[in-house]
Amino acid sequence: MSTPTPTRVDTSGALAALVGGRLAGCAEVRITGVASLAEAEPHHVSFLGNPLYRSRVVSSAAGTVIVPEDFAEPPPAGRAWIVCADPSAAFMQAVALFAPPPVSFEPGVHRTAVVHETAVVPATAHVGAGTVLEAGVVLGRRTIVGAGGYVGQETRIGDDCLIYPNVTVRERCLLGNRVIIHSGTVIGSDGFGYIPGKDGHTKIPQVGTVQIDDDVEIGAQVAIDRARFGRTWIRRGAKIDNLVQIAHNVIIGEHCFVIAQAGISGSTRIGNGAILAGQAGVAGHIEVGDGAVVMAQAGVTKNVAPGAHVFGSPATDPKIHARNQFALKNVAKLQAALRQLQLEVAALRHQIENP
Repeated sequence: MSTPTPTRVDTSGALAALVGGRLAGCAEVRITGVASLAEAEPHHVSFLGNPLYRSRVVSSAAGTVIVPEDFAEPPPAGRAWIVCADPSAAFMQAVALFAPPPVSFEPGVHRTAVVHETAVVPATAHVGAGTVLEAGVVLGRRTIVGAGGYVGQETRIGDDCLIYPNVTVRERCLLGNRVIIHSGTVIGSDGFGYIPGKDGHTKIPQVGTVQIDDDVEIGAQVAIDRARFGRTWIRRGAKIDNLVQIAHNVIIGEHCFVIAQAGISGSTRIGNGAILAGQAGVAGHIEVGDGAVVMAQAGVTKNVAPGAHVFGSPATDPKIHARNQFALKNVAKLQAALRQLQLEVAALRHQIENP
């Protein structure tokens, strides 16, 4: 039985058929790549994923645009819309078609790597130039540790992990399968623990570890501290953006998003599916419930209920925060009105006392 020839996707009509969308306009618009609405050229496909950019669709130079079902304006002559229920998902399919092939790493240990004789490195793993694997390290099958990496004593890394160049994973950490860690990140640095004293600060030993479960992705320049005792735990499927600080004994729940420059203090628990937006700060020893959303630049100082949305510093319900901000903007007017009332009351009192 012969293998069917794959459909060539280089026109708007072929792409519409691939993503299961309805074509509006020309079916023969040539497609050679993908681009944003602002940067697209006539041979690009783009998409409308955010309603804020609806006005840019027609003015864009993109020959083909993937749009939502409620986008009613017809395409100009010679252009095409692909109407889909989920333009973002359809655009992902287009990106996969035109993206360059992923970078590959040949199995083996580079001649400049330093691998302790007790380290376990499968034949299918890749260890890059200048990388150090200390005593007792165990790498999983097909795992990649990029150039300049460091893996400390007795750390275990699962199968199919991608550790980009210049990542440090210190001693006794445990990484699951399919973990991705981007460059510059440090896993297992000491937690920030000291006993203050009049003659200086005494360091508290940080003897715990870091556990990272399956399918976690960690961005660049992230610091995840080891536990004082026990573990700092990043649970399955969590996604952590660049420049995030996670302190000792923190637990990040399954499938959380922790977004750039967020900071989480020690012994805090973040529930499953919660979102910490950019520059959010969470104080120590509190809980953020399942599905909660801590909005950008919020400062969380007390527990957040499951499913709640909080904003501001100290973090509170967005409606309450908006009301408080509105009141602050009117303080000067209220002060002026109060001063005027005080003057009028003083004048009336003078009249009463001196008829």
